[in-house]
Amino acid sequence: MIYREAGQFKTSYRQDSAIFPILQDRIAIIFYLFVAFIVIPLFGSDFFLNSMMIPFLIFALAAIGLNVLTGYTGQISLGTGAFMGVGAYSCYKLTTFFPETNIVLLILLSGFFAAGIGMIFGLPSLRIKGFYLVVTTLAAQFFLEWAFIRVGWLYNYNDSGAIEVPQREAFGLIVTGPAATPSVRYLMVLSIVVLVTWVVSNLIHGRIGRSWMMIRDMDIAAELIGVRPLHAKLSAFAVSSYVAGVAGAMMVFFWLGAAEVESFDVNHSFLILFMVIIGGLGSLVGSFLGAAFIWMLPIVIRAVPRVLGLDINAATVEHLNFMILGALIIFFLIIEPHGLARLWSVVKQKLRVWPFPY
Repeated sequence: MIYREAGQFKTSYRQDSAIFPILQDRIAIIFYLFVAFIVIPLFGSDFFLNSMMIPFLIFALAAIGLNVLTGYTGQISLGTGAFMGVGAYSCYKLTTFFPETNIVLLILLSGFFAAGIGMIFGLPSLRIKGFYLVVTTLAAQFFLEWAFIRVGWLYNYNDSGAIEVPQREAFGLIVTGPAATPSVRYLMVLSIVVLVTWVVSNLIHGRIGRSWMMIRDMDIAAELIGVRPLHAKLSAFAVSSYVAGVAGAMMVFFWLGAAEVESFDVNHSFLILFMVIIGGLGSLVGSFLGAAFIWMLPIVIRAVPRVLGLDINAATVEHLNFMILGALIIFFLIIEPHGLARLWSVVKQKLRVWPFPY
């Protein structure tokens, strides 16, 4: 009886089309934000923030970027890792050119460089689709990896070939570098993730998002009723690459502290694709669920044997992780193609009519 719509009347189209039309959903999102912004920074350990929450939020944002392109627009991509790298290297160069500028602003600006590159590599989507588009985005992944290695200007000609994060302050706090505390970096990441997710959510629920979904469902019919495939597909590539670029910049500046090209290789592109598949295509909530599931799974696999008193080496844990992950991907593709987000939706529907039959 705690999840009911009875008595919640809608008197306008704006109320009916709200992102959280039910009072209980609005209360829940406020509660989640309270826990994320207040409880976790106060009581979370450095290990919990550094090894679990910060990477979870970063990969969740990258999954949102891929979900915009694959889940909402139907354009499959295997170049998300490379677009994250574009954002990271762009932010590194911006800190070199504008050392006194707020680092949060530079991270948000770095996404526009990734958006531009994404639009360039998205041009073939106007002519090809499906497997051929996958090959095109994979070519973008390999080309950008090559550029990160061979173009010394991108990493300021460092002998190591890596980009190293300088210490920067924002809002009177040290937010990057070894002196930055995990709680401060976590709050910076969380704030950016909430902001970008809110913007993407509004795009999806607006005219642009509807054009994306029409292209996904039937592009020829969408074009016949006035949707321009050029604008719809390129805007999807731009938004997706922008979000991935911001995630890549945060990964280096707020989590890793330094990075080489291996941090943006094709394995990361596959990892983010798996997050979207398991979490649920065409769902922002699914992006968070998929990122949490895949990132937390190896940690759980390591922790359970220790609790049971078993000694399992790191290589065995990694192999178990791959085996379980592969089995789960097959399971979700066969049993529930819409992923964890669909399961959560079913639970909410059952709560609405409980204790009556569904």
